[in-house]
Amino acid sequence: MTDRQRAAAASAAAAASDAYPRIVAALIRVTGDWTLAEDCAQEALALALQRWPADGVPVNPGGWLMTVARNRAIDTLRRASVERRKLRDLAVLEFTTENADIATETAQAKEQVVDDRLRLIFTCCHPALALESRVALTLRTICAVPTADIARAFLSSESAMTRRLTRAKSKIAAAGIPYRVPSGPALAERLPGVLAVLYLLFTRGYNADGEPAFAEEAIRLARLLNELMPGQPEVSALLALFLFQHSRCEARRDADGNLLALDQQDRSRWNHAAIAEGRDILTGIEQDGPYALQARIAACHATAATASATDWPTIAQCYDELARIHPTPVVELNRAVAHGYAHGPVAGLALLAQARSGGALDGYPLAIAAEADLTARLGDHDRAAALFRQAAAVAHSEPERRALLDRANENAR
Repeated sequence: MTDRQRAAAASAAAAASDAYPRIVAALIRVTGDWTLAEDCAQEALALALQRWPADGVPVNPGGWLMTVARNRAIDTLRRASVERRKLRDLAVLEFTTENADIATETAQAKEQVVDDRLRLIFTCCHPALALESRVALTLRTICAVPTADIARAFLSSESAMTRRLTRAKSKIAAAGIPYRVPSGPALAERLPGVLAVLYLLFTRGYNADGEPAFAEEAIRLARLLNELMPGQPEVSALLALFLFQHSRCEARRDADGNLLALDQQDRSRWNHAAIAEGRDILTGIEQDGPYALQARIAACHATAATASATDWPTIAQCYDELARIHPTPVVELNRAVAHGYAHGPVAGLALLAQARSGGALDGYPLAIAAEADLTARLGDHDRAAALFRQAAAVAHSEPERRALLDRANENAR
């Protein structure tokens, strides 16, 4: 592959990350056909990879992709002899895409309140679907997250997740679920699913092998949702949580790209403006739901001057309450770690054993790494080294694997 071809492929990939969700969401809004929207978007991307190496990358790659996808949709709908309204709406879509650089202030104001992706999120999060299906469908459709990665987030198999996604799309079509942001009681009813979508989207971007743009997109959508639903404490709390977590993004790796634990990071490189914004948001939240508790935990880490100054007793208390109102295997795992730092490794290992007793954390690298860390703090460095190596063997990414092996080597000395 030549340098020009590599540049074209890179441009196509970058354009796909930004434009794909907009294309799919816009085509679903106009046509109401999920499969058609996804197929046309994929065909546009394939054509870009075929033509751009020879013709050069367009000035507006996203607009080029949208135009191609829209034309594919028009051709398909014409062959199907659908009603004229859909074809007319697609023609309007062409105008707004090709003239995006001269969009009116009115259109920009509408974008600030509601955009196609937000409409699509609420459509995916209809209560007729199971919560996990709502989350998975939105991640796959609007964020183009691979099915295998979604399955991993849910501790499920790829084949099972594929079946879940197919059933969810079929149910939306059969039930005639509308493509819009709901109002009144329906808005609050759909909120938990929407927040779960944004949470997993952020996690996808914040993970060691994640795409940072996903985390930034989650923050953007969280801000948009916070504007749309003022006074909703869990919406505000989720935005605060994202800000606290993302504030460390520039300090999470060393010069060689290796992951750094919290106690190894240069805290002067943290985004203190984001931390201050998160604190301001959190100050106005009086009712602690699951996201507010997680935001308070993140605030304890983000506001500590040094790692040794971290308020672990408060973190442990927050995890106790979180485990009470929102018990999950991962919450129980983190609760064990928090108690291990607040009350000693023996207490942490006891809670970790309880968390792993159900089998949901079997083979989960972070659970093995937590046991390794607590074991090392007890002074059994040989066993800790063996556990860190075991965790590295099942790590989900190369950066995580290297970090775990480094910990193993530290304890083997």
